[in-house]
Amino acid sequence: MTFSKITGIGHYVPENVITNQHLETLMDTSDAWITERTGIKERRYFTYGKDTNASMAAEASKI
Repeated sequence: MTFSKITGIGHYVPENVITNQHLETLMDTSDAWITERTGIKERRYFTYGKDTNASMAAEASKI
């Protein structure tokens, strides 16, 4: 592996968005509390049955 090299990079952002406001409905927290402590406003999750490692890698490889 001494001759290995990175020839490209890519990214894929899943469509399924979970916001802090949604988390407020599920647990005793608030958007302000989460954002203050983590800086996170939303998360993206894969869609079960649609997104697979292979499909996400294929999407990430598109230019």
